[in-house]
Amino acid sequence: MNSNISHTSDISLSNAAWRLLRPKQWIKNFFVFAPLIFASQFLNETAVYASLGAFILFSVAASATYVLNDIKDIENDRLHPKKSKERPLAAGWISPPQAWGLWAVLVTITLSGFIWLPDVMLIIIGYLLLNIAYSIYLKHQPVLDIFTIATGFVLRVYAGATAISVPVSSWMFVTTFSLALFLAAIKRQQELINLGDQARSVLKVYSVATVERFAEMSATGALVFYSFFVMSARPELVITVPFVLFGLFRYFYISEQLNIGESPTEALINDKQLLITVVGWVGTSLWALWPA
Repeated sequence: MNSNISHTSDISLSNAAWRLLRPKQWIKNFFVFAPLIFASQFLNETAVYASLGAFILFSVAASATYVLNDIKDIENDRLHPKKSKERPLAAGWISPPQAWGLWAVLVTITLSGFIWLPDVMLIIIGYLLLNIAYSIYLKHQPVLDIFTIATGFVLRVYAGATAISVPVSSWMFVTTFSLALFLAAIKRQQELINLGDQARSVLKVYSVATVERFAEMSATGALVFYSFFVMSARPELVITVPFVLFGLFRYFYISEQLNIGESPTEALINDKQLLITVVGWVGTSLWALWPA
């Protein structure tokens, strides 16, 4: 019997299904709230509820993509020293047919969003299709894999803007895209450093030096574009630039010195200074943009 399957009795089916949803990863969906903050609509009850609805729909849709990805990657995950013990499918806590059933339920719940947020659902459908393409093909293509991950973050911002009927500025678009490219590049860098090219097939055509340059370029772009956005559209947010600078510096540090950059979510949860920085940025932004 496969040693990974021997863990089946260690965890209940409901707990395994919950882990398969990766609820910690829902933190990424807080990008949905960025337009609510920058448009100073956070005191508008209707806008807040719409943004919350978009967040919930995106979280369910994201979980559907995680389930699909885990189904497709089950054999590779069984070879991963960490994923083989933490991913429900790879560890044998849940079977592929059960995972497919859960995926179908998640997709059905997501599609119900057409009833109350149809415009947002068009973006989420695009996100789902993009991630299906990623699971099947794009994650095996160098550079395209990183850009696909980054596009997912941009779609979150567009979903948040669509939910409250505000446009996404060009500066917000390029800033979000650059920041997402930075996070994706650091993820690949950490995978290469910690696991070599065994973690995923695309890593065979990457080098640590290459993805480090990707990360540096993206971080510089995120800082420059955010600064331009602040100075041209929201000068009251200039006091938040130090938070962005410190956050980028800190993320570089914890990824290279503490080896926790493979998952942005885990890095945020486990590093108190980074978490305080993000909370400080949010709090300062709300204070600076508080309606008169």
